[in-house]
Amino acid sequence: MTGAPLTAAALLAAAMATVGIGVYGTRLSRTTSDFLVASRSIGPHWNAAAISGEYLSAASFLGVAGLIAKYGADALWYPVGFTAGYLGLLLFVAAPLRRSGAYTVPDFAEFRLGSARLRKVAMLVVVVICVFYLVPQYQGAGLALKTLLGLPVWLGPVAVGAIVIVNVVGGGMRSITFVQAFQYWLKLTAIAVPALALLALFIGDSATLSGPMPPAVQQQTTVTVETDVVVQVAEPAGVTVTGDVDGARVDGAQLPTAGRYTLSRGTTLTLAAGAATPVVAGAPSSGDDWLSSGRGLGGSHPLYQVISIIVATFLGTMGLPHVLVRFYTNPDGTAARRTALAVIALLSLFYLFPVLLGVFARQFVPQLLITGTADAAVLLLPSVAIGGGVGAASSPVASLAPVLAALVAAGAIAAFLATSSGLLVSIAGALSTDVLRGRVRDFRVAAAVGGMVPIPLALLASSLELSRSVGLVFAVAASTLCPLLVLGIWWRGLTSVGAACGLVVGGVVSGAATTLAVVGGVDDRLLGGWPAVVVGYPAAVTVPLAFLTMVAVSLLTAGSRPPDVARIFARMHVPERLGMGVERLPRE
Repeated sequence: MTGAPLTAAALLAAAMATVGIGVYGTRLSRTTSDFLVASRSIGPHWNAAAISGEYLSAASFLGVAGLIAKYGADALWYPVGFTAGYLGLLLFVAAPLRRSGAYTVPDFAEFRLGSARLRKVAMLVVVVICVFYLVPQYQGAGLALKTLLGLPVWLGPVAVGAIVIVNVVGGGMRSITFVQAFQYWLKLTAIAVPALALLALFIGDSATLSGPMPPAVQQQTTVTVETDVVVQVAEPAGVTVTGDVDGARVDGAQLPTAGRYTLSRGTTLTLAAGAATPVVAGAPSSGDDWLSSGRGLGGSHPLYQVISIIVATFLGTMGLPHVLVRFYTNPDGTAARRTALAVIALLSLFYLFPVLLGVFARQFVPQLLITGTADAAVLLLPSVAIGGGVGAASSPVASLAPVLAALVAAGAIAAFLATSSGLLVSIAGALSTDVLRGRVRDFRVAAAVGGMVPIPLALLASSLELSRSVGLVFAVAASTLCPLLVLGIWWRGLTSVGAACGLVVGGVVSGAATTLAVVGGVDDRLLGGWPAVVVGYPAAVTVPLAFLTMVAVSLLTAGSRPPDVARIFARMHVPERLGMGVERLPRE
């Protein structure tokens, strides 16, 4: 899909609005406190919109609908977990973290346990998590520009990186607060309007909505495989292939029987109108399987997959640096709690629409299930379903398809920019205060470097689904900063040695699994699939391991507990009106 001027204009307008609002925010940014935590002056409503804006990343805007289209019911755990994680953050972390008076997560670690060495370890963990999280944002930008405008993949990461660097370097946290709040409402509009338009068009057409089982293309469609893939063919009639199939050259031949086939890069499939669509091996090929739960997200041991997704998404939110730093910007602990509660409402509203689009995607763009690139479903749906779908082309609203496509494009670029901005602030805050001297100039240097590092990583990473990639980052956060915060806030027995050991063990194990999964380093067929499933979904193993390590080592080193732990706990848990809190000031 190339040469769409309205889509290009929408992308440009969203980018320019982001830069323009960021420039406005720079007028209010003067001190180090402005750059790090917006001088702790952001109220609950503004902050909730800003948190939602930065939290709803490429995985939420594109990936959730793609996973639901591809895997069905079990993929619903991603939006549920992404939202429910804020309930844990509301109950256990938000207010005590704000009352600590810290400016960054490493600052909290030093405040709680009095160890400069632990602070360095926490800083490294923050940077690693943020870099891992930036990679799928940049990847999503490349996918969007290629899908919508036919531009080279490398241009997306470069463009998004340049814009967020400009905004963060210019005004830090205070500047991007306005940007992210605006981008939440843009993203909500961009995903809600097409979803409601599709629902209005097709809700009365039960035949269209139910569709054939398995899904079928509505008109002759040609699909080119860009990476080697194994597909499951349920009904071979109408499916012809040109290229390498199972290592043999085929030229325009129909697949002989149902079953699994390995297609090499460059192979093309031509699907006749009404032909059943092959799907990536491991994905459900029939409607009944797609609607039923308990099948996981491809591969073996589906129950373990689901449990691990729940652990990662429910607990990972409590360990995301770019989310946590937002609660430092609230005036007090009460405002932090109100912010978390408002975020739950805003996210619940948003996630209704990707789920709906995922259902429509399986019906109207099933060809994406062949290559596994279902992340593009949201980008293609308006043009295919409204502009050219069966029963839609003659509709009076068919002419709105380009407008809806442009709106979706604007929402997608907003998703990449908002999350990337928050992540870059976290990287810059950690590096400037713990590696450099903590001045505004240092913050800007750290932001410029931190924004460029993920660009080559995004180009080298594999084509793992965006929500899967972000889910792996949640697993790293849940295995490192989550136990540090939960135990640091609620258990007096935590020691700096125990916290450092837990961070190292959880970070190394979950980080190694994430790296292997992203680069495609484990074959699902090895040893019954257990190595692959643990690498692809590590949280169910790494999170308990991190908690146990922190607790066990802390018990063995109980003599090194901070002597003033009672005062520290009082400061975190006693309401501000009693006068126990003291703000920690950054260096100017």
